[in-house]
Amino acid sequence: MIKIDVHKKLRAFDSEMNFHIQCQIKKGELVTLYGESGAGKTSTLRILAGLLKPDKGEITINEVSWIDTKNKIFLAPQKRNIGYVFQDYALFPNMSVLQNLEFASGKGQNKKVITELIEMMELGDLQNRKPQTLSGGQQQRVALSRALVRKPDVLLLDEPLAALDYKIRLKLQDYITRIHKEYNLTTILVSHDIGEIMKLSDRVFVLEQGKIVRQGIPSEIFSNQKISGKFKFTGEILKIEPQDVVLIVSVLIQNNVVKVIANKSEMQTLKVGDKVMVASKAFNPILYKIQE
Repeated sequence: MIKIDVHKKLRAFDSEMNFHIQCQIKKGELVTLYGESGAGKTSTLRILAGLLKPDKGEITINEVSWIDTKNKIFLAPQKRNIGYVFQDYALFPNMSVLQNLEFASGKGQNKKVITELIEMMELGDLQNRKPQTLSGGQQQRVALSRALVRKPDVLLLDEPLAALDYKIRLKLQDYITRIHKEYNLTTILVSHDIGEIMKLSDRVFVLEQGKIVRQGIPSEIFSNQKISGKFKFTGEILKIEPQDVVLIVSVLIQNNVVKVIANKSEMQTLKVGDKVMVASKAFNPILYKIQE
């Protein structure tokens, strides 16, 4: 269990923000921090990692105090068992893939973990290559593996897939899901991609001006109603075509166009360009507008 209750005054350009994050995250959860740029998402990760000190407050991880300003406790970053993955990979350019992992592992660590990660992340053919010879997706797989070599209690992901193309993002999302489950991690993700959040997250925290203003499961956060259904996909409306007494709605889901039959009453608030969720209910697809 992660318990966070921290305050800090943050400056951005000419304005000041009273940052106050208060939440609890269960062990084994994958939660996403969502909100506009400057809302405090990365600051939350940096405080958790020990890269930014709060003005006051507490953070406890599994009943161990990492920060307690009243009692002057501030656990050094290197003593926090955290894996941190950045958007820009941050790999050592002079080291091979294997050397990057070995360096992160440190002395005395079980090297079997490295072998396991190389196999799991499909890095076997890449382990002797330098980062600059790898694609963006390959580099991010290495960065993800490097963050895991010490079997962290908490994995922090700061928009790690934002710079990658669509197909590579989907593949990396599968890797993240797999390692989160197999390593029984508690994972905190920063993302602006609603489809990614829907696919990966157990819960979402919506931040505005340094505070959590909403939280819940993704389908509740991004829709104005609770959604049931065995299958749920997010997409964008490409076309709405009248046909007899119904409408044929073309929705782009990943790289596929799906046609959904909808009643005119269901489409009153929807238009071309809207992001929607397609939920299957008793084999009848239903469209729900996503609230961004």
